[in-house]
Amino acid sequence: MSMRFTAKARRGLVALTVAAGVAVGVTGCGGGGGGDDKPSGPASAATAGDLGPSTQEGDSGQPLAELRGSDGLLLQVTSAQRDSGGFVTVNGTLKNDGARTAVIPSALSGNETEIIKNGRSLGGATLVDPKGKKRYYVLRDTEGRPLTTTGFTTLKSGATLAVFMQFPAPPAGVTEVDFQLPTFTSAGIKISG
Repeated sequence: MSMRFTAKARRGLVALTVAAGVAVGVTGCGGGGGGDDKPSGPASAATAGDLGPSTQEGDSGQPLAELRGSDGLLLQVTSAQRDSGGFVTVNGTLKNDGARTAVIPSALSGNETEIIKNGRSLGGATLVDPKGKKRYYVLRDTEGRPLTTTGFTTLKSGATLAVFMQFPAPPAGVTEVDFQLPTFTSAGIKISG
């Protein structure tokens, strides 16, 4: 069961990585970039976030939820999509509404040693099914890396960063869950798909 589960998680991560690569490639062809020569890739995730979130199918432009954190940080959850592989992918935008550069709190990574050793992430996020009384944690690959946005440490004032987190899917009948992220307020979100 564990090998089958991790194989599915890997396939989901590969599909998500390919989709993110296509989205960044298409955004880069859009022109009007103002001559930014910013590096891309995991080491520069905070600068890649300046591109903004990718548009999700069925996205009405209104976020599902807005969560306030410390130092002017704001997380807008833009989608929570269930896929056929048994996952829920939560997409959003992390924004610095503060007047100064914000240091991303290490608490967002959670407190699990395996996730913390892989660097700064959103590995502390959870989905809670209040009716079923069950909590769902961010998935990890076979090397313990969380299936979420990683590699960011600061966010300049006014800057945004597109983020994602992947969770095991609750039972099919569960469409409303509470989204929680350490140091942020919690909010109810609706799962689609």
